Amino acid sequence: MTNQLAIILGAMILLLVGLDVFVWDAENLLFLAKKFLDLTEWAAFWR
Repeated sequence: MTNQLAIILGAMILLLVGLDVFVWDAENLLFLAKKFLDLTEWAAFWR
């Protein structure tokens, strides 16, 4: 991954997070955080 590509991807992620916070009051981020916690609990079960 080149530096230019990393900067573009980082900017896109920040833009989408900002859009989610301002337009949808971070509902999508909260949903993803809950699903990520479920995934880590599920993965810990199989460890």
